[in-house]
Amino acid sequence: MAAVTKSEDREKAMADDEVEATPAESRNRSGGSAGRSGGNSGNSGSSGGKGRSGGKSSSSAGGSGFFTIYKKGHGYWTRMGTAIGAGGLGVVIAFEFFNQIPTFLHGEQRHDQHVALLAAVVFLAAWSLWAWWFTNKQTTAEFLIATDSEMKKVNWTSRKELIASTKIVIGFVFFVAMFLFSCDLLFGAFFHLIGVLKTIF
Repeated sequence: MAAVTKSEDREKAMADDEVEATPAESRNRSGGSAGRSGGNSGNSGSSGGKGRSGGKSSSSAGGSGFFTIYKKGHGYWTRMGTAIGAGGLGVVIAFEFFNQIPTFLHGEQRHDQHVALLAAVVFLAAWSLWAWWFTNKQTTAEFLIATDSEMKKVNWTSRKELIASTKIVIGFVFFVAMFLFSCDLLFGAFFHLIGVLKTIF
């Protein structure tokens, strides 16, 4: 009986030790998980800080000066076409300035030509700067880029289809012309017979 009671006392003592050890282990586990979560949050915070600093550095490095091309490489053909059109229009207007300004000045001919040339050059320089600013503006550039992307979606006809369509159009125009010519001859002959027209042709 003494051995039995001793064994029971030992089992109770071991159970009490396990009960006491369980809260400590749980606290240690919770502390470890909190430490790991804190480390992860620290890492994420540091990585977020690095991302923000990297974004700031890249944006500051990119710059947004007057001569910086907005979204360079996008909408190349529409931008080039717009630039060529604006340049041609500016040259035509500058040439008209050069021709028309001397007519309003009644001084020496050579002096008037120099004034007209200076005015044309100044206008062309100002026009070039304005055209660059307008075509490189964000709204205009986005419109040109969207136009270029939409043009790439167009299904252009092949050479064979184009030749066939051209033949059909030319044949139809020739048929309509012959039909109208025949109607003109018939009405001319009819009005000649009833005495309205003296001659057919």
